Amino acid sequence: MKKHNTTEQFTLFMTDTEPEVLKENTTSDPVELVSFRELVPEIKDTGYLTHAIFAYPAKFIPQIVRYAINTYTKEGDWIVDPFAGSGTVGVEAYLCKRNAVLLDLNLLLNHIMPLKIYSGKDRLNEADLCKLLEGMQESRHQFTPAWSNVAYWYAPEMLEVLSRYWGFINNTDGGVYATVIKSALLKVSKRFSYTEDRTPKLAKSKRKLKVIEELLKENWREQLDEMLYSLSLKTLKSLNDFVMHTQQHQNEVAPEIHWQGGVDSSYATVPRECDALITSPPYLQAQEYIRSTKMDLFWLGHTEEEIRELSRLEIPYRKADRMIQTETLDKVREMLTRNDLHKRLDSYFCHTVNALENSMKQLKRNAAACIFVGNPRIDGITVELWRILAEYFTERGFVFEKVYEDRIKTRKLFGARKNKNPDGMKSEFLLILRKNF
Repeated sequence: MKKHNTTEQFTLFMTDTEPEVLKENTTSDPVELVSFRELVPEIKDTGYLTHAIFAYPAKFIPQIVRYAINTYTKEGDWIVDPFAGSGTVGVEAYLCKRNAVLLDLNLLLNHIMPLKIYSGKDRLNEADLCKLLEGMQESRHQFTPAWSNVAYWYAPEMLEVLSRYWGFINNTDGGVYATVIKSALLKVSKRFSYTEDRTPKLAKSKRKLKVIEELLKENWREQLDEMLYSLSLKTLKSLNDFVMHTQQHQNEVAPEIHWQGGVDSSYATVPRECDALITSPPYLQAQEYIRSTKMDLFWLGHTEEEIRELSRLEIPYRKADRMIQTETLDKVREMLTRNDLHKRLDSYFCHTVNALENSMKQLKRNAAACIFVGNPRIDGITVELWRILAEYFTERGFVFEKVYEDRIKTRKLFGARKNKNPDGMKSEFLLILRKNF
């Protein structure tokens, strides 16, 4: 296979005054500064339609996905996403009449997608939803998660009410209405627990302990029910909006969206050739998505053993089975002094590249691989993920097409953490590669 000289395309240099930060050579830099929100003005809200139904860390904003779909695919094409997360690529593919294969280690994907891509043809009835919610108030069923530590995370009286509500919804044949209520119950179950609900990571905080303590002095049951009703009705509206928005699909062959959660994307079978890859790999310093969502997974009926086995496959806890080497990545390694960070870096690039390669094998000739990443820091050292991936894949026959830089304006990544990057990443990048073989 032909080797490509990446040095000219992706030149880096280091200054004497900032020895811990790799800097870009702006005179030869291929980066194009854009705003995907401006390039896709038809999407005015990142949570529009069904995108905001489920909470999920580090979501892929739909404007980026829509831009990639519009630019690099046509109607009827197949898209693969090996890091499907909350299913943003699947939703946008469906809306744009593309087909998609979604893979993710997190089992939550299997619960998210049936609601986010609602296939019903008729609008849902608010009265039917409210009738089910009213029946839940009188429930005597009980469901307690198969979680040995569940009592640690809840006040006993709150756990008893939540267990009855989940028991009712698990024992009713409520169809899509029951699924709507489940999605609301996930948020309510986190809000009325001891875990800090302002951050995705499962952790008690002094602030949250005080919040629950104060709630217990008030009419907390009424507040819980109000939140459950409000969220359920909001989700119902989102589904009805989705039905109206996709009415044009009803007289056509609907796009096929296949999803599989609980699989290792490095080895999972992509069942067909695809016309594009659109994905956003996990962040280098924040890959614990299963640990962040395990409270949801327990309430949804998964066992400790299931969650433990999948958690072991998350990048920080998984050894590298090969060494990924590129010019830029090797320079980062030279600058790192801590052995544990070397291991984390090696694990991240090994398993991220494994998953990308596994899916990219199924791309057709001339298909685009659209990979959205940030440039995080590890121990104060900037790691240019897009550049490392570009170097790696161009050495293996892919053609570098372009890279877009999108400045982060409305959110911070890792902003609440005490680390060497307290302000979070300033930009994220969409790398475009072409499969030229």
